[in-house]
This record gives sequence, C-alpha cells and structure tokens, in this order.
Amino acid sequence: MNRICCLFLAGFFCITQSNAQQVLLTREQMLEGAPQLVTQPLPVFAGWLDDYHFLLTKQSVTYRINAKTLKQERYEEAEEKASATAEVFVSNGDVYLSYGDATSRRLTQTVATERNPTLSPDQKWVAFTRENNLFIINLLTNTESQLTFDGSTTVLNGYASWVYYEEILGRPSNYRSFWWSPDSKRIAFMRMDESKVPLFPIVSEAGVHGAVEETRYPKAGDPNPEVKIGVINLEDRSTVWADFDAKTDQYFGLPYWTPQSDALWIQWMPRSQDSLLIYQMTLNDGSKKEIFRETQKTWVDLDDQGERIHFLKDKLHFIYKSDESGRKHLYLHEMTGRRKHAITEGDYDVAEVLHIDERKKCLYFTARKENSTRYDLYKATLDGKQLQRLTFGNYTHEDIHLSPDASYFLTTYSNVAEPEVMALVNNKGKKIIELGSAKGSVFDNTIIARTSLLRVRSEDGKYALPVRILWPVSYDKAKKYPLLINIYGGPNAGTVYDGWDFNRMQQWWATEGLIQVSMDHRGSGHFGKAGMNELHRNLGYWEMKDWTTIVKWLIDSAGVDPERVCINGFSYGGYLTCYALTYGADVFTHGMAGGSVTDWLLYDTHYTERYMDHPLENPEGYRNASVLTHVSNYKGMLRLYHGTMDDNVHLQNSLQLAKKLQEQQKHFELMLYPGGRHGWRNLYGQDTHSKQENMRFIYHYLLRKSMQLD
Repeated sequence: MNRICCLFLAGFFCITQSNAQQVLLTREQMLEGAPQLVTQPLPVFAGWLDDYHFLLTKQSVTYRINAKTLKQERYEEAEEKASATAEVFVSNGDVYLSYGDATSRRLTQTVATERNPTLSPDQKWVAFTRENNLFIINLLTNTESQLTFDGSTTVLNGYASWVYYEEILGRPSNYRSFWWSPDSKRIAFMRMDESKVPLFPIVSEAGVHGAVEETRYPKAGDPNPEVKIGVINLEDRSTVWADFDAKTDQYFGLPYWTPQSDALWIQWMPRSQDSLLIYQMTLNDGSKKEIFRETQKTWVDLDDQGERIHFLKDKLHFIYKSDESGRKHLYLHEMTGRRKHAITEGDYDVAEVLHIDERKKCLYFTARKENSTRYDLYKATLDGKQLQRLTFGNYTHEDIHLSPDASYFLTTYSNVAEPEVMALVNNKGKKIIELGSAKGSVFDNTIIARTSLLRVRSEDGKYALPVRILWPVSYDKAKKYPLLINIYGGPNAGTVYDGWDFNRMQQWWATEGLIQVSMDHRGSGHFGKAGMNELHRNLGYWEMKDWTTIVKWLIDSAGVDPERVCINGFSYGGYLTCYALTYGADVFTHGMAGGSVTDWLLYDTHYTERYMDHPLENPEGYRNASVLTHVSNYKGMLRLYHGTMDDNVHLQNSLQLAKKLQEQQKHFELMLYPGGRHGWRNLYGQDTHSKQENMRFIYHYLLRKSMQLD
C-alpha cells in the first residue's frame, strides 16, 4: 500500500474511534433542511472603503472596521445610498437606469427586447443591442442613436453567436460582444455572420402542435461564424474595421483596450488553436501589427476573463500569463511585445493576479504552489527575484480581498477537517484578527463523516493523483462498501481540493454506508499544462486509465466492493460516466449520466477541436473517444437522463447511445425531462424528481435495499 495513503487511513481510524460520545445529525437535518448548529454563516465582506477601512456584514448589520485600530462602527444605510453608483438593467424588455435607490428611470419603450445594457466608464452613455444591432443613449440628453444597421437573424452586431457565448467569451458575457473604451469615446464590437453555420433543431413538446427552435450550432468540422472586429467612434459615429479577412477560418478572443484608449489589442488564433497572436489595431485606419505570438504543440487557450494581459501604468510594459512552459506563470514584456524575463517560475501554477504595485515594483497573486489542492496568496517582485507566501498553514485560502494599497487582506481558509475561518492579515503575512468561524456550537459534539485527502500513484508512475474520500460514519476496514464517485472530469477542471465542505446529502449517504469519492486525473489541472497535454487528440483514454488505477487501489486498500462501483456525472462528467460503463466496464459497474456527450462529432467546434483537432485530421482519435464505439463492452447498469431541449449537449447524444444499446440488447435506464435545457429548474418538480430518481438508483443498486424516505 502507498505509504502516504496508509498514513491517511491510520489517521482516519484514530478519528472514528473518538466518536463514541457524539450524536448523529437527524434525518430531517440531512434530508429536509432542518436547522442545524454544526456550522454557522461567516460574516459577509462588503468591500474596502479605502486603504484601511472595510465593510463587513454580520447578522444583517453592516459595520465599518478600521484595519489599523480594529475599531468598528455601524455603517449607516444612508452612507451606502450616498456612495451608490448608477446601474442599468432590463425589465420586461426595456432598459432602466437606477442610482441604488427605489426609483428608476425608463430609457427605452419598444416592442423589441433590449439586451445587455452597459454603462460607459464616465457614466454618460449606455450601450445595448436590439434586434442584433448596436445602440447608445446619451444620458444627459436622453437621446438614442443607432450605431449599426445590418443586423438580422444571421448577422449579429455586438451580440454573440452561440459558440462564441459558450466557448470563447464565456457564459458571464450573456452574449454581449461589445466593449467600451476606458475614455468612453469608442466602442469595440464583434460583427458575426453565422449564415453558413448549420441549423440544429431543438424540439419542444409544449402545446398541441409543439414547437421547434432552430439554433446556429457548429458541430466538430462544421463552418464557424464569420467574425469582424469593428471600433465605433462616438464623435462622428464612424466604424473602422480591423484588418482581418472574415473569410479566414479563425477565432477572435476577448479584446483588450490599452489604458490610454489609444489602441485595441486583439486575440487571434487559427482554427487549429495551436497558436495565439496578439495584434494591435490602429484606431484610425484598422491596420494591425503583431505584438506577441505563442505557439504550442497541442493547444493554446483564449482568455475569456480579461486576465491574461495586465498593462502597467508606466505605459512601457505589460505582464503576460502563459502556460507554454508546462506550468502557468507570469512574464514581464515591453509594450513592443519583447519578453524581458519571467516573474514567476517553478513546478506550480499561478492562478490570479490580484494587485500590481508599480511604485514598490511588486505584485500579489494566488497560486497552487505548496500543494495543488490548495490556493495561497503570494507577493513577488517584478524582477522575478523574490517570492513570499503571505497566507499560512495547511489550508486552502479563498475569497481573498486585498485593500487598495495591498497593506491588508481578508482571507477565508479551511481544509477537509476544519471549517472556514475568516481573518484579517497584513501584507507581511501576519494574522491580525479572526473575523468569524463557520464552526457551530455543536460541531464538537456531532458525528460528522470524516474526509481524507490522499494521493495514488498513476500506473505509469508519473503522477500522484489526488483523491478525496468521505468515509462511512461507522467504517470498518474489514467490511466491503459500495463506492459512489462524483466527477466532472474535463481538461483543467479538477474537483479535488483541500477545503471544508459540509454537504448534508453526503452526510446522509455516509450514515447509509457509502464510500464517496472525488478524484482527478493527470489532465485535471493539478499537474499544469504538461499533464493536460497528454489528453490531446485522445479524450477519454487517460481519464479512464488514471481513474481505473485509483478505483483498483480503493478496492485493494479501502474496502470498496468491486461489484458496486458507481460513477456519477453531468455534461463532461456524463460523457466519462458513459465511457466508464463501456470502455471501462471491467472496473466500473454502475453509472448515472446526465446531459452527456456520447460522441465528440456531436459537440461544438471550438471546444471539441481544441482537444481533438479537426475530425478530418484525427478520425481514429474521434472513433476511440466515442462512447458509441465501445457499447459492446457494456455489462453493468447505466442510468441516462437528459433535458429534451438541451441546447448545449443535444439530446441527440443520449438518443444515439440509447439506440446503440437497444440494437445490442443491453439493459439500461433512460429518463427524459421535457423542456429541460443543460440542467433544469424545478418549475415542474423536475429537479426534485431527478434527484429522487438518482437516490432510488443508489438505494437499489449500491445499497441493495428499498428507499423509504417519505
């Protein structure tokens, strides 16, 4: 047995023996949401007012706290109103303006629906889209102006096509594809022509005759939208187009305005996604010049958060984040694009840059350095010669809030055994005061299923794979237990972290005798881009190889019953669940797969081809990665469930798998959720029904007893 794993198990046995005088949570507390005092809410951080004063809300009362003196005073509601800034929103299809009070001003009144109203930085204008055209309103004169005129069902100005929304600009964009310049004088936007993108029918069962939604959805190998980048000058309403050929098979990422608003930097990559180029667009004529180029053998990620590039105020440099070394690190560049040096380096990944102090020539950032399952805050000098950890202990530190000058920060930290604590810390790493604890009054007197965090060596010896185990309450190492694995599993989407998680449903399963596990493979992000690269052109294989190694260890060393190994996941997790019950059927015996991709030819271009390349370039890879290829291996019990109007992972995926299973006379379960998208809200009790059906599956096949919860 792996020595590290032995130590964790030994520690677990010692812990469980001390539970004799403790009491269990009640069924009502675990399943029905009845009040419990095991944990309690932490205070809510409400922002820094200046370098030394921050706001904290405790029991619905907001206090202003002085970080230097620790003096606190009630923060009056009138002060909040006085400091409120303008905001715009859509209600019943029209745009409204509010200043944080109960009153609002209606800005539009049209039959058409306005979308994504966005204030200019100087708060004198609001931009929005209507019927796929871009509009602005002058808030001083209350006059509306139309900026584009060719919007249609297939030409979108400032409004993203589906694949750009989902994969490139990100869901938080809410389809918005326009951006104000810092000086409020220009708007950059994307014009998308998706007339060549195939239509996919989304069928609704509602009413007498039903209905069909037709979505422009490019599947792997299909044509993508043709995209142009334009910049509108508000002074004369003219549009300058960036010097790119829209007919080129390409992708554009989130653009960056330079701080002086004198240029637009544009992310561009070919369809192959193995190179990322940053171009600078000249605003008066649209000409471009290459600033920087990054090329990798596998793929390069576009930046959908606006955090890859950080411009310095000296107007001479920018900081660039890249994983081309195999790990994600920060580099200092001149504005010409020339790289000066690395700011960070080593066998770890930088997560987020929180603050850059140019006067002191340093920056603050989070990273997974001490342990890939934890996040810490670090300070480094811009010359790359000094690195200092500012957080402390064997914890993961999340929700870090730096003061404006980085003299102080708030952190919320925990690990698998200790609930969250919120603390104020100075920029030397000294904890000044604890501001709250999530540990409730009966925590020490309650039996809580214990969690272990351990690592299992991969079969090829290259990786120490992280595993998080929630043990049965009355665990006996001499007995055999059913295993429930909860996964997502996509590239760079790990789920194993060393933080507190008090999930009442999981506590219930622990009292019922399930071993519950989350586990990560080599491409999950724990091992940087180097680990992810192994998944290139070969999705499914290494995920299953690594997870099989972990499950075999659990069978040999942790009391798992090899006849009751269940994997559960949604979306990419649904794909891997289906793959486990086919390709991995010798190890995985049961599965619950929701909203599953079953063949990568059925998913979208940008996501799929990033990892698998174009179908014409990698036909064997697509064949091997398809669940449909391995249906003949299926021999366990799979529960498929899917929303009938899923516009992300189409129902087509589950139906094609169901047909294959039927053709080969395989027994399985299938549940459809009419009207459900990629997930479903509980408007018709569908969410509750789905959860209950999963519970029935667990009781019947894993616990081998009837479910009596009503």
